[in-house]
Amino acid sequence: MSVNHVVVVGAGLAGIRSVEALRSRGFSGRITLIGEERHRPYDRPPLSKAVLLGTADSSFVDSDLDAMDVEHRPGVSAKGLRDGVVETTEGEISYDGLVIATGAEPIRLHGEGRQHVLRTLDDALTLRALLVENAKVTIIGASWIGAEVATAARRAGCEITVLEAGPTPLSHVVGREVGADTIPWYEGMDLRLDTMVASVDEGGVSLVNGGFVEADVVVAGIGVRPAVEWLAGSDIDLHNGVVTDEHLRTSLPNVVAVGDCAAWWSRRFHTRLRVEHWDTALNAPEVAVATLLGDDAVYDPVPYFWSEQFGHMVQYAGHHAGARLLRRGDPTAAKWSVCWLTDEDRLAGVLTVNKPRDLVQGRRIIESGQRMDPLRLEDPEVAIRDCVV
Repeated sequence: MSVNHVVVVGAGLAGIRSVEALRSRGFSGRITLIGEERHRPYDRPPLSKAVLLGTADSSFVDSDLDAMDVEHRPGVSAKGLRDGVVETTEGEISYDGLVIATGAEPIRLHGEGRQHVLRTLDDALTLRALLVENAKVTIIGASWIGAEVATAARRAGCEITVLEAGPTPLSHVVGREVGADTIPWYEGMDLRLDTMVASVDEGGVSLVNGGFVEADVVVAGIGVRPAVEWLAGSDIDLHNGVVTDEHLRTSLPNVVAVGDCAAWWSRRFHTRLRVEHWDTALNAPEVAVATLLGDDAVYDPVPYFWSEQFGHMVQYAGHHAGARLLRRGDPTAAKWSVCWLTDEDRLAGVLTVNKPRDLVQGRRIIESGQRMDPLRLEDPEVAIRDCVV
């Protein structure tokens, strides 16, 4: 079946990159881009950084949809999918090829009190206006996004409480031991670990243990879930997102998925991954579009993300589930990193704090699958690339 009309559902970075990839590959047919926000497409990472800090007011993607002859339909939400047809809030749209790029949506807590999340440009601008000197700000979740919000709140002179259900910040993503190394970064804040929230109520947050935290502003930073509810009832395979193979092909013909909503099979790590970071939205569309147009392309990157928090540039590459931890340097120093090795002494993951060289070298070695010398790797004076055996 020839592809003459491609519909891209989701006008975030993954969606706009899909449109660009279609045109750059010479696709001359119709393209319809639909997105539920009324803004033109923008990047999300600056929302919790430059926009929230007040150094920028937007993060629009520099892409000319008119020049690419794209029918952009903002303010339109997908409501359902059947073979060859996307059902939307403004009627049905037929397609020959479909790119699902609906991303993820923040998880909210129970309660009738007002709670803020940070996912959209409007979210960032609204929250920024509330981060004023002496405001009582309670952040639920010492996560990547929670730490970035705390960074902005500290700079604004707020009185900050951070409530974290786990034993340390970031314990669910980098482990308890590494997460503990970031606790000193919260100096001057009321960081409460192993603290469960019952509900967000008028005037603050109720805790499971019966306590109450007064707050002027409550921010939920407890994660996101893939935005795939609109696909319920369709024949597409869903499990922690839209299930795809290594080509980003879904269970439906002529349908691919990219970005935060796609759970893709990794040949490299022999598992299914769903990565909620900018790098995935940036690079996966090229493979998805190639697959849609009939080419043989494989998506198998080393996952990468970064976070700017409390004056530190934190970067991570890899997938370290089941691997053992090795330290490179003193975590109380300004610069340090950690690595994770498999049983065969292959590098599975690397996390760096203000050490971009370790990140770059480590990422390349994870890609190559080379074995490492663990003793040399623990010496921060030895370059990671010189630890290959």
